[in-house]
Amino acid sequence: MFFQYMEKTARSTRKSSRKSVDDGINKAYITYLLTNGKRPPSVFKFCLDNGIKEDAFYNVAGSFDALEAVIWRGFLDKTVAALTADKEYQSFKIRERILAFYFALLEELKANRSFVLLTLDGRHRLEQVPVVLKAFKKSFEGYIESILKEGKASGEIASRPYLDKSYPQLFWLHMAFILFYWIKDSSAGFEHTDAAVEKSVNLAFDLIGKGAVDSAIDFARFIYQSVK
Repeated sequence: MFFQYMEKTARSTRKSSRKSVDDGINKAYITYLLTNGKRPPSVFKFCLDNGIKEDAFYNVAGSFDALEAVIWRGFLDKTVAALTADKEYQSFKIRERILAFYFALLEELKANRSFVLLTLDGRHRLEQVPVVLKAFKKSFEGYIESILKEGKASGEIASRPYLDKSYPQLFWLHMAFILFYWIKDSSAGFEHTDAAVEKSVNLAFDLIGKGAVDSAIDFARFIYQSVK
């Protein structure tokens, strides 16, 4: 039992140490990027200038493209971890959880707005997902899928066999809309974005919840069957 405890403690220590190194690399890279307005000339030079072992960098990512993707995914993963650890969040209805998620994520992005603007410079839409956002998108869709699954189980979201599989992708398009709206928003405290989030999430749930759409479908089915 004692040796198992010691091994568990050692693993925890190694994990904490690794996270500290990873965070240090991420912060050093963001600082360089924002200070110079461009990427370092090479991984070797970046590591040399920041006192980082080159193999430690490659333990995090295999390139600067991959490192930026790791940083972006970190914004989302950190947001989800903070929310799921909050007991009050656990008591929210699904609509409220998604609203809380967007507001929390935007706060995280606001703290890193200069990095966001630089890495998405020149982009206005997401017809094709850039490398920097692929891991972010995967984590986002995983979060949405788990939330929608809970919503279906609780009856807050209508089960529509032909549309259900499209929901994560539709929410990704919604995420892209919010992201680029926020990037262009110049209102104080990004209050226009807050309003856009609330109105668009409410609209989304009016469409995927049990309500007008279901009534329309039922009516169309009735009409179809009555004229057969």
